[in-house]
Amino acid sequence: MAKKDFYGVLGVPEKATADEIKKQYRRLAKQYHPDTSKEPKAADRFKEISEAYQVLGDEKKRKQYDDMRRLGAFDGFTSRSGAAGGGARSSPGGRPRSPGGAQFEEFDIGGLGGLGDLFSSMFGGGGRQRQTGPEPGQSVETTLEIPFRVAVMGGKVPIDLEVNEECASCSGSGAARGAKIAGCPECGGRGTISFGQGGFAVNRPCPMCLGKGQVPTEKCGTCGGAGEQRARRKINITVPPGTDTGTKLRMKGQGGRGLRGGPPGDVVLTFQVKPDPHWDRDGLDLIVRAEVNVAQATLGSKITVETLDDKKVSIRIPPGTPSGKRFRVRVQGISRDGKQGDLLVEIAVVVPEKLTSEQERLMKAFAESAGLEY
Repeated sequence: MAKKDFYGVLGVPEKATADEIKKQYRRLAKQYHPDTSKEPKAADRFKEISEAYQVLGDEKKRKQYDDMRRLGAFDGFTSRSGAAGGGARSSPGGRPRSPGGAQFEEFDIGGLGGLGDLFSSMFGGGGRQRQTGPEPGQSVETTLEIPFRVAVMGGKVPIDLEVNEECASCSGSGAARGAKIAGCPECGGRGTISFGQGGFAVNRPCPMCLGKGQVPTEKCGTCGGAGEQRARRKINITVPPGTDTGTKLRMKGQGGRGLRGGPPGDVVLTFQVKPDPHWDRDGLDLIVRAEVNVAQATLGSKITVETLDDKKVSIRIPPGTPSGKRFRVRVQGISRDGKQGDLLVEIAVVVPEKLTSEQERLMKAFAESAGLEY
């Protein structure tokens, strides 16, 4: 099983603050964004970075992840049913033993306040703990890319989701019509198997019965015995105004349908804002680039810029304005939670590539009067 060092993926120390993690994520996301990056395998790197940030950028998940690291959960494990060499083996009662005969301390990842889900996602675990009554549907966590303008002003964005839903043919039992249900021979009906090293063991859902503790004598031909099927669902997402990269949105009841009459799951979205060639932001402040020529920058000028909602505002730049100078237009920035930022107009002095003969004559005269060599 391959471990995933999320701190290493983002290139931050374990003691990094939330702001440092967010800043590093933004830098890497911009560098490896598939739409703009020329780096090899940028898409894979971007996906890896987003996955790491979904854990480390969430205070609760980061704590869970750090707890698992302290437990030594990333030192390597070997499953009971496929142990190799020094892996843990189960005693007849299902309790794992080391090759030397010593018993492991056993714990269930399903009872660690959410650590089970995190552990399972990092090591490729799947399935559910044994359930016989109503079971909530699958909750989906995904990253959604949105245009800069939609993020700032809000709007609706369609998204296609793939979720696990109860199989309509077998009503979630996993059994073919007329088949019988028997105890799982792999886990002895427990619904879990144990694996571990280093003095303790971890319970995970049994891969044969998928945590149910029972298997049918004949599997459902539609779902292959899983009791679930993958289903595509298209929903419209309402993006709140002022959304930034890393902002999360939970949509109650929009996930997979529950099993055996259970409630539907949720959809948790993490927004990724696409870069814009004309606009940038700093918190609630909008940044727009305004080009001026040499004469305007030297002598001063009145210029007009458009706001993000297509309004026009005029500002006057003073004589001698250098490239990169910013001018603030109050309350023309991003609005969120009753607060509104400003519009920052960044000046870019554009030097002409070609001059007419008259312009060249005047420029030379200016240079000579200023004692400049050319």
